[in-house]
Amino acid sequence: MVAKEEISHCPCGSGLRFKDCCGRYVNGGQTAPSAESLMRSRYTAFALGLEAYLLATWHFTTRPAALALNEQPAPKWIGLQVLRHAQQDESHALVEFVARYKINGRACKMRETSRFVREDGEWFYVEGESG
Repeated sequence: MVAKEEISHCPCGSGLRFKDCCGRYVNGGQTAPSAESLMRSRYTAFALGLEAYLLATWHFTTRPAALALNEQPAPKWIGLQVLRHAQQDESHALVEFVARYKINGRACKMRETSRFVREDGEWFYVEGESG
């Protein structure tokens, strides 16, 4: 859990305070109401090193046993831009985004189109395609 006092602005770039944005989801208080909000909260979880939240929001059919969030050199996540959120039907959605990060001071970015599924009212990350 991340204390709301520790972070003022949410890492996802929404411009909101952490506790009013992704903090509601990563701290276990609420489930994300849309695939886009889940994707933003997952970015925040990567930025904060919250492996348990990432695994819990990853669909069981594609979820790895563990993540290597502590491997060195660790990325420093510095920005997120959501390019597209496409609701395919009530249980399937796509979110295309660009995430920026630094490794050893070198700026990098990744672009991904992620697939999400909603089961029993809860959204899960399924997989992503880089591009």
